[in-house]
Order: sequence, then C-alpha cells, then structure tokens
Amino acid sequence: MQQHTILKGQVLSFTRSPFDGDPNDAAQLDEAVLIRDGHIVTSGPLANLQKAAPDAKITDMGDALITAGFVDAHVHYPQTAMIASWGKRLIDWLNTYTFPEEMRFSDLAYATDIANRYFDLTLANGTTTAASYCTIHPASVDAFFTAAQSRGLRALAGKTCMDRNAPDGLCDTAQSAYDDSKLLLHKWRGVNRLSYMITPRFSPTSTPDQLSAMGALWAEHPECLMQTHLSEQTDEIAWVKSLFPQARDYLDTYEEHGLLGKGSLYGHAIYLEDRERDRLREVGASLIHCPTSNTFIGSGLFNTAARITEGQIVGLATDTGGGSSFSMLRTMAAAYEIGQLTGTALHPAQLYWLATMGSAQSLHLSDKIGNISPGIEADLIALDLGSTPAIVQRSARASDIWEALFPTIMMGDDRAIKQVWIKGNPMP
Repeated sequence: MQQHTILKGQVLSFTRSPFDGDPNDAAQLDEAVLIRDGHIVTSGPLANLQKAAPDAKITDMGDALITAGFVDAHVHYPQTAMIASWGKRLIDWLNTYTFPEEMRFSDLAYATDIANRYFDLTLANGTTTAASYCTIHPASVDAFFTAAQSRGLRALAGKTCMDRNAPDGLCDTAQSAYDDSKLLLHKWRGVNRLSYMITPRFSPTSTPDQLSAMGALWAEHPECLMQTHLSEQTDEIAWVKSLFPQARDYLDTYEEHGLLGKGSLYGHAIYLEDRERDRLREVGASLIHCPTSNTFIGSGLFNTAARITEGQIVGLATDTGGGSSFSMLRTMAAAYEIGQLTGTALHPAQLYWLATMGSAQSLHLSDKIGNISPGIEADLIALDLGSTPAIVQRSARASDIWEALFPTIMMGDDRAIKQVWIKGNPMP
C-alpha cells in the first residue's frame, strides 16, 4: 500500500537555474507538497493535494520554508574532530593537523564514532547528502557508509589514495590503492542510496603510477565519479610543477593519467589557466567551490559568477574540516562575501540553488535530489525564517521571499533548521 504525506508551509522549488535570466523568477512558491513512498509527487494548493490523496497525513509547518535538503559536494568527514584548527597554510595544515588525525582511522571503532558524529552534526544543519573523502583505511569507508545507511541517507565517498609525501602510516601503494578501492567499490556501489567515488587525494601525494592505477580503475568503472583537488593554493601549484615538470599545468597531471572526464569533481579550482578552464568545460567536469575553507586556510577567491558564465558546472561545499563550519547556510554566506570581493553580488536564489540543485548537478544526482519536483527523492528541510531576534527584525521588512530568506542565509545556523525529512521520513 502506498503511503502519502502532505507537508504544508511555504514550499520552494526551482523551475530553472537562477544563473539563466532573472534570478527573482527562477523558483515558485506553493502551499504544500505531496509525498508518496519517499518521493515527491507534486506541489501546489493544499486543497488540490488533499483531493489527489485524501488518505494523506498532513504535517503543518506553519510559515516555515520547505525546500530540498542541502547537498554538500566536498567534505572530509575524518577531519570532523579537528575542524577550526588554528593558523596554517595548506601543506603545513595537512602535516600538523590532518595527517595525525587521519592516522587514527585504521581503528574501525574510532572511525565509526566520528562518522556518526559527522552525520549528527550535518543533519542538524540541514545537510541531507554529502560527498566525502575518507582516509587510506578501508575501515574509514565502511564506517562512513554504514553510518549513512543506518540513517537512510544518500551519500557518496571513497578511500583516499596517497603513496608519497605523507606519513608512512598514511601511505598505500599504487597496487594496494587499486585493489582496496576496487574491493570497496564492489562492496558499496549501489547499495541502498550509496555511491562509491574514486579518490586520489591530489597529485602531490600520488606518484604517477598511482594516478595511472586510479585512472585505470575509473576506466573500468566509468559509472563512478572521481574526486580530487585542483589549484587550491599558489604554493601547492608550484609544488605540483616541481613534482611533474613535464606537465602542461596542474590539470594535466590528472589528464595524462586518465583522471579527467565527465564525472570528475575538482575541489577548489581557484587558480585555473585558460587551457585548464577550456578542458574542464569541454569534458563537463565539476568545480566544487569551498568558500569557508578558501578563506580559513587563506587559499584565495573562487569566482563563481565567472566560472558559471563561461559554462562550468559548479557545486558548493563546506570542505569540513578545512572549512570552518558544518553549515551550508554559513557556506552560502561565505560564497556571497567572496562574490562581493570578486565583483558579483550573488542573488539569494543563486546561493540557495548552489547549495541544493547546483551541488546535486555537480554530483550527477539532479534526477534524484536537490529540488522539489515530481519523482525526486523527498530529502527535505523546513527553515524557520525567524530563528533569532536579529533575523526576525530584518526579515519583518522583507517584500518577497528572497528578501525574507537572505537574512537566514547570512546570519542563520542550526537553529534555523526546524525539521529534516529523509525520503519523507522526519528525522528526530
């Protein structure tokens, strides 16, 4: 028997990208949304939905804004416990904080504790899908996927592969990276709502042989996504040039080893050369903007508007724990601030689209998550647009939904998340 639920509130759904044309009319507001067996049926006037499903249970969220849950396209869940670690550039930060913490993930019990902590924190902040790097340890992948599976979440992850320029306890080999990744891929790919991602950390920590091994695995399993890092900091780029003196540019270190194509995701991608931008656009790769990380570690300013205008696919991410927050609201606020510094004040509709449909598109999941439209999985959140006195007094002056939403984007936190639903089921 099919189970129907109606959620009543202000239901926001995108009808197109707000980067195409006037962002003010890129979405519609409805009174309610009808859910059946974990999927969106339709949205519209409450009376119409009640006629369509007279047996439906109605949950009234008052004037809360009901939207798709947030989609975080680039995270490092093993860095949960060391988020907000003070004062280092990328390479020093990895050596001082990240690598010592990641050493602990050979212990399944520890990895399980952190994975559960990570999902508790992100669900409280309205994130319903995340794409994560794990560590080199297969146990870290098992822990992440098991924690996601127990909550019914759609989640993506992969074993991080490194065979140089890292502590001995965090190095695998080209062969073991291939073997472990392949075993994990077959173990978890397509189980429930889980997706395996092929995950070389970045070129400085992988030899050419390991990059080639990962490229070979991806060629064998092109249905998988491939995630890595690209052009995050200027000193990192100089390091890559010294390690790969024959490469045309940073992207070429991936391209030459079969790690560029549709389904590839590159975190940061701040300092791109013309050839790199052309190739990324040609193949339909995804660039993942990590604004709080880029400012926290002092990496630089990603120009969202310019990249989208030139035809790049762009997602949005917290980059936990280089990023300084688990909240996609805070991430949107940082993206707005960086937009101001790069010459474009991103519209609230554009920011919210990036955190939902844009990130879903970057993960090739826009047919499953990221919006409220027929057939999409009902991973939803209800936002309280008056969660603090400061937000209330500002939103009271709003003349439209975007002006009402923007103070929550800029000043909101987990208090703004009134309810989360995973496939139509309310989360505690």
